[in-house]
Amino acid sequence: MKKSLLLALPFAALFVLAAANAPRDERVLLESEKVSYEWVRDWAKLPEGMKFGNTHGCVVVDSKGRVYMNTDTENAVIVFESDGKFVKSWGKELAGGLHGMCLVKEGEAEFLYLTHTGRHEVLKSTLDGEILWTIPWPEQAKVCENAGQYAPTSVAVAADGTIYVADGYGRSYIHQYDRERKYVRTFGGPGTELGQLRTPHGIWIDASGKEPVLLVADRENQRVQSFSLDGKPLGIVVTDVRRPCHMHQTGDRTVIADLAGRITVLDRKLAVLGQLGDNPDPAKRAQNGVPREQWKDGEFLSPHCAHFAANGDVYVLDWNSLGRITKLKRLK
Repeated sequence: MKKSLLLALPFAALFVLAAANAPRDERVLLESEKVSYEWVRDWAKLPEGMKFGNTHGCVVVDSKGRVYMNTDTENAVIVFESDGKFVKSWGKELAGGLHGMCLVKEGEAEFLYLTHTGRHEVLKSTLDGEILWTIPWPEQAKVCENAGQYAPTSVAVAADGTIYVADGYGRSYIHQYDRERKYVRTFGGPGTELGQLRTPHGIWIDASGKEPVLLVADRENQRVQSFSLDGKPLGIVVTDVRRPCHMHQTGDRTVIADLAGRITVLDRKLAVLGQLGDNPDPAKRAQNGVPREQWKDGEFLSPHCAHFAANGDVYVLDWNSLGRITKLKRLK
């Protein structure tokens, strides 16, 4: 990248890409002053004849390093090894609407908690796809007249088993349940003031401080808000984002999927370390129908979810009708 271009960019938005159309034998790097990742070309290897279909969900990584991602097809959950080798897929009955997903360890076992916008419910499953229970629409909250007004987009689970559900495509509330799935409270709601939300698309329990807090990707308000675990608004903690969809934390970093064509990497204090993979063409950002011939290595389209592996690598799921998932290898 030319020196003049680097000087023209503010630090918070700084990113460096090896030419996106670089020869196949050249590395594609996404870098700022403090972070560096390598774009792993052609990472996911599907079986012959299998296609992703629309990717409008989430991605998580289990303790063995296996990667779980959502599609809108009958392969609602596709599982890969960390090297991109296909393992399995499942979820025929969940086709069309599986959207939010988090992985929860309970004792020695791991489970998936999922939201389904079309079925208007939250589900818990084994890693092999056995559905263990569901939580229906929150009739007790009295903010929806029927299940059709409820379209949950994200779920998070606290250390004590408390469950939080974001109605991101519905009425913009957060619903809280205890570990036995009994309704506790509802907070948030539509608006722009502190504590109000416009499309709370993704949620995450931040346990890095003295007290755990709930982080909310308040997408259409272009910010991340913080709430206590009993629903009290604490503050706006991140604003330098472009339609944030989801977030995930590892020991020293947080990654945010910015729907408008990039990811944002934060430090332990939620200060911006770098904004990477920024698509230079605004017409390709937050667009579901960008054709494959217009994709470029090193440029995201519509990041919908991003998730760390234990070693700091990042997996990014783009919202795209053809399906796209990218692996970034952490270098710094």
